[in-house]
Formats: sequence, structure tokens, C-alpha cells
Amino acid sequence: MTKQALLQKFAPAMRPLAGIAAGLAVAAIIMLCSGYHPVAAFAAMWTGATGLEAGPATSDTMIRLGSGHINLFLLAQTLAKITPLLFTGTAIAVGLRAGLFNIGAQGQMLMGALFAAGVGALGKHSAAGDGSINPGLHVLLVLVAGAAAGALWGALSGVLKAYRGVHEVISTIMLNFAALDIIQYLVTHNMKDDAPGSMSAQSPLMAQTAWLWPYVHGSNLTAGILLAIISTFAAALFIGRTSTGLQIRAVGLSPDTARASGIDVRRITVLTMALSGAIAGLAGAVEVMGIHHRYVAGVAGTAGFDGIAVALLGNLSGPGVALSALFFGALASGSGYMETTTNVPAPISEIVQAVVILLVGIKAAIRFRRPGTKAERKETHGISG
Repeated sequence: MTKQALLQKFAPAMRPLAGIAAGLAVAAIIMLCSGYHPVAAFAAMWTGATGLEAGPATSDTMIRLGSGHINLFLLAQTLAKITPLLFTGTAIAVGLRAGLFNIGAQGQMLMGALFAAGVGALGKHSAAGDGSINPGLHVLLVLVAGAAAGALWGALSGVLKAYRGVHEVISTIMLNFAALDIIQYLVTHNMKDDAPGSMSAQSPLMAQTAWLWPYVHGSNLTAGILLAIISTFAAALFIGRTSTGLQIRAVGLSPDTARASGIDVRRITVLTMALSGAIAGLAGAVEVMGIHHRYVAGVAGTAGFDGIAVALLGNLSGPGVALSALFFGALASGSGYMETTTNVPAPISEIVQAVVILLVGIKAAIRFRRPGTKAERKETHGISG
């Protein structure tokens, strides 16, 4: 294999790595100009992200590793940060495969969280918070409710796009605000927690039969990480190995050509947005089941929007989205530990993220405007991944 062929083969992987390196370099320069030591800061960020620490293990949440140890709590928190990013990154990647830019994963995740919290509160019969529904069935019902709510919210944008020509970027942004307003009304009226002394705008506590329990005591890591991984690779298999997935990719390449080939573009548009919304809705369901155990303000954080960066950096492929979510989740988790141990402000990690998003976004914009070769067109729509 020639040198040029090798470069072409590994170029898709090298470009994201170059963006990450550029982001870290910019952050290092800013830290130096602000009087901080970037090497110490990045070392602390690494420790916070991976749990790898020097010194002997001193508790049952630490595993000895040579002269150091792995702090399971820190590692678990990183994996917990990755979980919603895997869901939302996959959701947005699915939409982009059909040429649909789903900016509404945030609203879809919120709707999934609300409906999951509502179904999770069913069957409570005691002050202890346990339920009268079989735990396995209850967990399944809550997950289905979250996915269904997200799918419905995503399908609304699909219908507006398919039948009224409303651009999905506009409709999904508007539906984000609509979701916030609807939820705010419900959690202050019909679905408000009526427990004595409760003044917050939140839903009632879910029955314990609908909870996802932490793997490491005190952490937020639950079986949700397994569901996220399964969703990511199931979506990749669906898009890459089924006839419907082929139609989705065909619509993404050229709606007119797909229509001329006999594909029902309207149906595929609605279906894709519904599928994208369902995955985002699962993210909301997992968050309330594993962390909050009710709907609370800020349950989604910024995961719906961060998923855009995850999808683009991952080149819309299943493995790529998984690695991208791993990077952004580790960055978010490590920055908190970095601030605690070195006093470097945690928002420095947002500079890294911003530079990466900017570089990846510029590349995507150039390719969407000037597709160029056939190989480039495939990469633009994520088919080469």
C-alpha cells in the first residue's frame, strides 16, 4: 500500500485527533497566560477522567494497580457522564444519515424524562417508595414510555418537514422551547410532587421498582451505560445492514434520486426523526431512573446539544460516536477533579470542546457546500464510517 493510500485510509481518524490536539493546545496556552501550570492541570484531568491515581489503595472502591491504584468512583462518574452523550450523539447521527439536522434532541430527552418519571411513579403503595409492579416489567415500561415520548416529539418535526416543508432545524428548535414550557406547566400543576413540604417544580418520586441502581456506591453509574452502548451499535447495524437503513442513507445522499428510485421520502423522513427522538427519549428515561428518580429542572443538562458535537466528531459511525462520547464525557468529568486539585477553573475544558466543535463544524460545512469527490460525499453523510 502506497503512502498516499495510507494517508487516505487514516485521514478520517486523524482529523478528529488533530482537532482534539488543537483544543488542548489552545487550553494550554490560555492556562499559561493565566498563571497556571498546564502539565499539572492535564495530569489532574487525566486522573479525574480515568481514576488512575498514584499511591496505595485505601478503600474498597480502589483497586491496586502496580505502585498506584484505580479509583472506581472517579471512573464510574466518567462513565456516567458518557451515558447521555452516547444516546444523544447516536440520535443526532441517525438524523444526519438521512440529511436531517435534529437540533431537538434536548427537547426529546426532556419529554422522555417527564413521561418516564410519570410511568415510574405508578404503582407506589408505601412510604418506603417501593411499588406493586414487578421490577423488571416496571423498568421496561418506563424505558418504553421515555422512548415513545421522544419518538412522538421527534416525529412532529418529521411530519412538518415531510408534509409542510418546514426545515427541521427551525421546527426542532421551536419544539425544544415548547417542551420546556409544557413540562414547566405540568410539574407545577398536574404532575407536581404533592409530598408535604415539597415546594420545588418536580414530579413525584418514582417507585423503587423503576430505579436503576448504581454499580459503585455513591456514583451515578448504572445499567444505563449498557443500554446506551446497545442503542449505539443497534442503530449502526440498523442503518448499515437493513433495507430501511439503506433507504435512510439514500434519502440522505439525494432525496430527489431516492424519490425517483421509488422510496417514499416522506415516510423515511418521519420514521428517521421518530427513531432519532426515541433514542434521545431513552437518554431522559435513563437519567431519571438512575440519578434523580423523578423529573427535576435541569435533568438533561446540555446533553442534547453536546450530542451534536459527539455525532460530528464521531463521523456519524457507531464506533466513532462511542469514542467521541468517551472523549467528551472524560473531558467533562476530569475537569471537575482538575479544578478541585489544581484550582484551574473547570470551564477551561469548555475551551477544548469549543475548539474541537469549531474545527469539526468548519470541516462539515465545507464538505456540505462542496462535496467534491464521490468518497467525500460518502464521508459527509457518514456512509464510509
